[in-house]
Amino acid sequence: MLASSLVALALAFPFAVAQDLSVPSTWRVSGTLFLSCSTLPIINIHSTQDPSTSLSFLDRLGYWQNANVLSAMANLDYLTKSTTNQQAVTGSLNAAFSLYADYDQYGWWATAAYYGYRAYGNPNLLNHAIATWQHVSNYVITASDASSGKQPNKDFPIEGSCDGETMVGGVFWRPLNDDTSVNSITTGLYIVLSAHLAATTRNSTYTHAAILSATFIKATNMNSGDLVLDTINAQDCTRSSSSWLFTYNSGKYIEGLSVLAFVTGDASWTSLMMEVVAAATKAPVWEGSDGIITEGADVTEDNDGVGFKAVLIRGLAEAWSCNIGNTALRTLIRSYTDVQYNALLDLASNSSSGSTWYSPAWEGPAPTSFVPWGQLAAVDVLVSAVSVNS
Repeated sequence: MLASSLVALALAFPFAVAQDLSVPSTWRVSGTLFLSCSTLPIINIHSTQDPSTSLSFLDRLGYWQNANVLSAMANLDYLTKSTTNQQAVTGSLNAAFSLYADYDQYGWWATAAYYGYRAYGNPNLLNHAIATWQHVSNYVITASDASSGKQPNKDFPIEGSCDGETMVGGVFWRPLNDDTSVNSITTGLYIVLSAHLAATTRNSTYTHAAILSATFIKATNMNSGDLVLDTINAQDCTRSSSSWLFTYNSGKYIEGLSVLAFVTGDASWTSLMMEVVAAATKAPVWEGSDGIITEGADVTEDNDGVGFKAVLIRGLAEAWSCNIGNTALRTLIRSYTDVQYNALLDLASNSSSGSTWYSPAWEGPAPTSFVPWGQLAAVDVLVSAVSVNS
C-alpha cells in the first residue's frame, strides 16, 4: 500500500539539520488539539447546481477555486476512509472534464481528480489526471527546446537559460501561442501531478518529468530566502516583481517535493522541502508575528488570493504525512496548522442554527453573514487540522 511505503521510506531518510524547524514562541495558540471528524466544524457550502450537468455548483466561487473545494472533500474522505463526499466529488469532476478545457486552471482539476482517485479508487478519475498531464506536457520546456531556442507550441523564440540557470522543466502559464510566461504555480501543479502519478503507476516518465520541473524551480525561480517566486518571461528572461510572493507557490512546491522524495528515495529533495517549509511557515510577507496568515483577507469580494493560503496548508499536510519519523518537521507543521485552526475558530467564525460561517480574514473579525470564499479558505485548514492532530 502506498501509505505504508511512504511511512517506511520517511523513517529511513536522514534528516538535514540546517533548517530552523523550531516553533516561534510568539505564535498564537499553537498547542496540540484533540480532533476527530465528529469535532470538525461544519463547512456549509451551498450547492446550487446538479454537479453531473454543471460545474458552477458552489456559490460565487471561481473555477479553479471549485477544484480546491473538491480536493479538500476528497482528502477528508481519504483521511477518514469514508465515501461521504464521493458522489459530489466524482460527479463534479466528471462534469469539469466534459465541459471545460481551460489550461491555466486545468492543473487544479487534475490534482483534484488524483485526490479523488486516491480516496475512492475510481479509475476514471485517474484517467482524467493522466490525460491532463499529457496535455500540459506539451507546454513544458524540454532540453531540446532550450537548446534550439524554440518551443513547438509557441510562436516566439525562447531563452534556454535565464540568469545562468536552466529553463528546462518550466511550464508555460497558458497555451496561447503568444503567451510568454512560465509560471511557478503551473510548474508546481505539474510537479505535484507528475510525482503522484509516478508514485501510483511506477512509470519513470512521470518521475523524470517531476525531477526536471522541481530542478527548474530550485535553480531558477526561488529567492535567497527559500520562497518560490512567481513568473519568468521565457522570451526575454524578465521576471515578475520579487515582492510577488504568494503562499500557494511554495505550498504546491512543498507537496511536490514531499512526494518526489518518496518516489526517488533521494534525501536531497527532503532536505529542500524542509528548507521551504521552514521559510514558508515563518514568512513575514504573509503572516504576522502571531503566525496567523494574513494573505487573501478580503471580506467584500472573492479574489484569487483568498484561495492561495489553503493550498499552502494542504501542501504542509502532505509533507506531514510523508515524514512520519521527522519529529521536528511534523511539530512545526502541526503547530502552524493549529495556529490557523484556532484563529479560525476563535477570531474568524460565527455559528448559527447548526452552521458555521468563516471569514477569509483569519485574524478576524468574525463574519456577520455567509461568505462563500471564507468557507473556501477554511476548508483545508479544518481537514488538515484533523490530519496533523490524529
